[in-house]
Amino acid sequence: MRVARATTCLEVVASMYEKGLGLKRLGGFRDHEGFDGEMLGHPGAPYHLEFTQREGETELPRPHPEAMLVFYVPGPDLWANRCDAMLGAGFTEVRSENPYWQRAGRTFEDPDGGRVVIQRGTWPGDDGIR
Repeated sequence: MRVARATTCLEVVASMYEKGLGLKRLGGFRDHEGFDGEMLGHPGAPYHLEFTQREGETELPRPHPEAMLVFYVPGPDLWANRCDAMLGAGFTEVRSENPYWQRAGRTFEDPDGGRVVIQRGTWPGDDGIR
């Protein structure tokens, strides 16, 4: 699965997600029909994030506050460390509009208004098989 999202500050946002979520830069491109891009993820994982920036584009519509990426992090220490990494990477902590995410998670926002929830726990129904 690829989640693709536009940004107006490609290098800043790619660096934030790399540091905050512990992702690796898997690839990228420059001036591909007017777009630059960066792909981030974990090598070998069946998903990655793609951030693109269109040449000359300086403003984007803000995403809806419920348009979020949610990462489940088991264990209180791992969860707290990931939340600290998000703040250290430059994300701003915001209050989620949905109370569900406030009970066992923290919500962070990037400069474009993209939101990420770091949820304390495991994915519901996760049997550990990959």
